[in-house]
Amino acid sequence: MEFQLKILLISFIGTMLIGLIVIPILRYLKVGQSEREDGPKSHLKKSGTPTMGGIMMAIGIIGATIFAFLHYIGKEPETGLKLIPLIGASIGFGLIGFIDDFKKVILRNTDGLSPSKKMFGLLIISILYVVYLNRFSGLGTDILIPFVNKYVTLPVYIYIPFCIIVMLATTNAINLTDGVDGLATTVTLVIVTTLTAIGIIFDVKEIIIYGSIICGTCLGFLAFNLNKAKVFMGDTGSLLLGGVVSCCAIYLKMPLLLLIIAAVPVLETLSVIIQVAYYKRTKKRIFKMTPIHHHFELCGWRENKIVAVFSGVTLILCLIGLISII
Repeated sequence: MEFQLKILLISFIGTMLIGLIVIPILRYLKVGQSEREDGPKSHLKKSGTPTMGGIMMAIGIIGATIFAFLHYIGKEPETGLKLIPLIGASIGFGLIGFIDDFKKVILRNTDGLSPSKKMFGLLIISILYVVYLNRFSGLGTDILIPFVNKYVTLPVYIYIPFCIIVMLATTNAINLTDGVDGLATTVTLVIVTTLTAIGIIFDVKEIIIYGSIICGTCLGFLAFNLNKAKVFMGDTGSLLLGGVVSCCAIYLKMPLLLLIIAAVPVLETLSVIIQVAYYKRTKKRIFKMTPIHHHFELCGWRENKIVAVFSGVTLILCLIGLISII
């Protein structure tokens, strides 16, 4: 436990120090956010705020993971090696987001990556991760059913597509949650803390280490991302965090648990789907704007209130999630 606290502090302090270097560089390069004209009017004043802050998170995660790897490689090499697929997939998702952000804010291509190309990139990373776990990790194809607290072994031809869908859905859900200062980071922090606690309960050391690194990184990033944000994470950060959540849940054999502990991102996604489907059918809107956090903004909620309420709901759901597997 002592090392886990140490690595959390290292990733926290490291991310903050990286932020002090990266944010001025982003400002110098004029890597600024462009707000939607049809979005909440209060967001227009955020135009020009540095984005692509997910770079800070990626560097912090990589640095802390290398430190953890070197710590374990001489004592427990197996634990150190098990960190590789976790960070590899997470950074892979972040890289897809980085390419999208780079095209938008550096090359001034407002479209960025086309949705089909972005999904194809995410699909490739998902396939590589799930196939690797299935072929080389020895984790098997069983998943835990919450509340029933029993494992069900799935056929490989069902397990692999199912886990790929979970990864694609999770990354996009966290991506949609990123729209209010500190929201995606705080919600993800609560979810990853829960997954780390599960790692402690089931003694999955690589999840404990990696989860501690992610928690420290999120805390370090929040120092710059809470309202009023000095930097936004961009797709670089949101896809990276979505990758982290899905990778850890699948590694723990608990992808179904995400329906409980990640219900807020799930709700964000459903609000978009419902809005689009209803509008196509009736030409009317159910919500004032989606994802649903924008609906609450237009209802008069301040950004800090949205973050507090959504994070509080996530915390309660995570406690329910923990109870469902014990």
